Amino acid sequence: MQVGLRVLDRKTLDYSVLEDGLLMLAIAEHQSAALSILYDRYGRLIFSLAYNVVQDDGLAEEITQDVFVQVWNKASTYHQEQGKVMTWLGSIARHRAIDVLRWRHSRIESRLVDWEDDDLSRLPDGTIVEIDLDLIHQKKRLRQAVAQLPLEQRNALALAFFKGYTHHQIADLTGEPLGTIKTRIRLAMQKLRQILEEE
Repeated sequence: MQVGLRVLDRKTLDYSVLEDGLLMLAIAEHQSAALSILYDRYGRLIFSLAYNVVQDDGLAEEITQDVFVQVWNKASTYHQEQGKVMTWLGSIARHRAIDVLRWRHSRIESRLVDWEDDDLSRLPDGTIVEIDLDLIHQKKRLRQAVAQLPLEQRNALALAFFKGYTHHQIADLTGEPLGTIKTRIRLAMQKLRQILEEE
């Protein structure tokens, strides 16, 4: 079956008519159009599963992207006899969402201070506190500015800056032209600069 898929003309192949198992074979061969179809089919479902665990739109969006990046990288590990593609995707999403929750929980706990037991002489002086507060404020402003960007620009920025993908890798992953990816990232950076300067 896999050999048969390779000999098909990718330019004329309509991936939308392929069943999930064949899409996975195509993704394993790094056919980005197949990944795009799989995302169209299950992206909203994966987002909902992630949101039910983390209760946060931004995190659920990030987890959804992570799931499909993992599908792109690990499609060859999927075996149809082990279950449906939808079940496999759901399992990846749940595990990733639980990992994110654990990570957030451990970060929050590590920052908690027991004021009665802590030695107050070890607290930073006022200048350092002001610097820390300023940094927190800057991060908050940046998050709010990013939230104002169109979804496509946010996704491209996330893949480039938080995941470390090159423009070429993002284009392959999303199935979008390289020029489109570059434009989205450039426009996103310009918009962020404009928003932050206006503030």
